[in-house]
Amino acid sequence: MNTVTLLTIAGVLIIVGLASYAGYLLLQLKKQKELQQQHRELAIKKRNANIFESVDTICLATIQGQCDLSEAAIRLYNIMDYVQGDERVDFDKEFPATAELFHIVKDMPRGDARQEMEKQQRMRDNLTRQKAEARLNDAIVEELKTLQRTVQPLNDQIDIKLVG
Repeated sequence: MNTVTLLTIAGVLIIVGLASYAGYLLLQLKKQKELQQQHRELAIKKRNANIFESVDTICLATIQGQCDLSEAAIRLYNIMDYVQGDERVDFDKEFPATAELFHIVKDMPRGDARQEMEKQQRMRDNLTRQKAEARLNDAIVEELKTLQRTVQPLNDQIDIKLVG
């Protein structure tokens, strides 16, 4: 065998070895990306489960009369905006009465800001809120029952385990 043949064989072996190693690295990268995607999906499910637990509690408290309809509408509308993935809900479309009440009261001052308002303006806001709550009460309670049933099956505690 001459030198050129030996160098050619060595070169081919080196190229085959490097190609095999590159293939191995690409396979490892693919596995890592799949694992990251699984972790991302589990994290979303866990976060949604925590959100749904809060939603369930707010719905129950409101249905039992322990929470004002306006406060529930504000809290539910805002918290459901954080739901990710397939469980995401178009609140305006799925729960129109609750969304309507939210849009009526969302800009009304609350807490200390409400106390600083003029008495007449505060009374006007109260009247507007109370009229809307009275008009939408039955529809909102039914929507909250539906929402509670919707999030109940999804409200599982999800254990996140590292897959390695």
